[in-house]
Order: sequence, then C-alpha cells, then structure tokens
Amino acid sequence: MKTPKWLLVFIALALMAGTVGALTRLKAHQRLGKPGIKATLIPGSVAMQMDLPGRVLDFTSTNVPESEVELGYFPKDTSYVRRLYQAPDGFGVSTTIVLMGADRTSIHRPDYCLPGQGWTIGSKTAVNIPIGGEHPYTLPVLKWVTHNSLQTPDGRKQEVSGVYVFWFVADNEQTASYVQFQYYLLRDLLFAGVLQRWAYISYFAICAPGEEDAAFERMEKLIAASVPEYQLAPKEKDSVRAGH
Repeated sequence: MKTPKWLLVFIALALMAGTVGALTRLKAHQRLGKPGIKATLIPGSVAMQMDLPGRVLDFTSTNVPESEVELGYFPKDTSYVRRLYQAPDGFGVSTTIVLMGADRTSIHRPDYCLPGQGWTIGSKTAVNIPIGGEHPYTLPVLKWVTHNSLQTPDGRKQEVSGVYVFWFVADNEQTASYVQFQYYLLRDLLFAGVLQRWAYISYFAICAPGEEDAAFERMEKLIAASVPEYQLAPKEKDSVRAGH
C-alpha cells in the first residue's frame, strides 16, 4: 500500500520539530568549551582577547582592526584579531583569527568570503605542516590558489594570484575541513553538552601568477614559526585529524 503524500509531509514536519526542540533544550543546558588558542576573557564583555605575535622570523607586522562591514556581520560575541606581516622585500601575509562564542554563525564557509571579494578559487590542496615547540605535532591545513584582476594606482588592470591557507581549531580538536568542523561541533554538543569554542584561522598572500609555490613556501615557514605563539598543541598526537 502506497503511503499518502500528506502523511509523509506530516512525518517530515514532526521530525523537524523534534530536532529543533532537542537543539533548543540542549542550548538551554549547554556549556561553552575552552578555545584551542591562547585567549583571555575581556572584563565586561563576552568576547576574548587574542594576540598574534608582532614579529616572526624576519617579518614585522601591524595590527589591522575590524572593518565596519565585519563589525556589522559578526555576532556580538565573536572575537577577532588580524595582523599584516611584511618581510623586508615587501612580501606580505594577512593573518586572521575569528573565534566564535555561543553563536556558531561567527564561522562561515571559506567558499563565500573570497568570491565575495572578487577572487576566483582555482586549486584546493590539503597540506600537513609540521609544528615544533615543546609538543610537536602536524597541523592539517587547506591551501587554495586563487586569481583576481586588480586595478593599479595608474588605472591599469593587473592579473594576480592569491594563496589562501586556513584551518579550524577548538579545545584539543583541529581540522582543515569545514564539514568536519561542523560534525565535531554537533557531536560534542549532542553527546557532551559542550558547545566547543572553535576558531577559524587563515593566512593570505598576494603574488604574481606563476609564483604561487614560492609564496606558499614562505607562508609555510611563517605559519610553522607563528602558530606555537598563539595556538595550543593537541594533548595527544592521535587527536590530529587531516582535513579534506
């Protein structure tokens, strides 16, 4: 006997209502997890203070405050820090950390941000970067090569490439996959009642077309040297998960 369509719709709506109800109850009793980066609560605020190192290798840096667009876009409990690192020869890398609070919409899909700024995403490659320090580990990241056409000061169009490297980290958890980050977040919320405070970390550099590999090589060294200054090492080596 064929199930009536109205009954299928009713069952689907009931399941959706049950899921929303369960998540609502979880939200009422959840506790916020610890971040996987070095951060301290700002007195009188729900946000946290995060610091990127001022000098790394031969890179000096300047702090870049949030733009008006970002201030209006992020939820109020979002914590944010960005620094622009510059080598003596002018090579620059923009580094950003976005740390969520109780509102997980602080962290969005990386696929949305770059195209919204005019960048076309080309290749996507999973890379493991060795991180030293007292507790060495391997950091899984995604490396995207992007392309854009920028206007020079004299009004000409110039074709450029961009190398974008990013990953996500929480308390003893890390991944380069946005889907996997969402899975871990929901798993911990459902089974432990903990809303992990995830951070989205990214490094971005602009280079001439054909120089993407050389740019990434310099970025990789910067990442390996700077990450131990602000990111907590996983407690166990087998907790490191590769992104995809």
